[in-house]
Amino acid sequence: MPMSGNKAILDSNVIIDFLSGNEDAVRLISPLEQIFITAVVLGELYVGIYRIDNRAVHLKKLENFLKLCTVLDIDNNTAIRFGQIIASLYKKGKPIPTNDAWIAASALQHHLPLLTNDKHFSHIEGLNLLTNY
Repeated sequence: MPMSGNKAILDSNVIIDFLSGNEDAVRLISPLEQIFITAVVLGELYVGIYRIDNRAVHLKKLENFLKLCTVLDIDNNTAIRFGQIIASLYKKGKPIPTNDAWIAASALQHHLPLLTNDKHFSHIEGLNLLTNY
């Protein structure tokens, strides 16, 4: 699957797959020259880690992975896009989880393709999705 400019913003599900050694996720993420994640995705990853018993191992894996990433913060522009996304999806009768709307807003704001396994992102107009496994 061709990457847009060999960079992408990653959803938490593909990061979890990558860190777990999923071959498809490794194949898609490894060649990326620039990896972006949102502060929302980072928060989701920490929730998962803090819910398990052997968190030290997973914290170390995440810490190493973060060395490869640029973490995107949420700002006023992200909030505007978030509001537009949520309003549009409600009008369509296709609401998605709030965190995913924030992730999509960041992808749109920074003109980045989104690599995810979640199909509901397809309801967001203008979002460049990379979903192939």
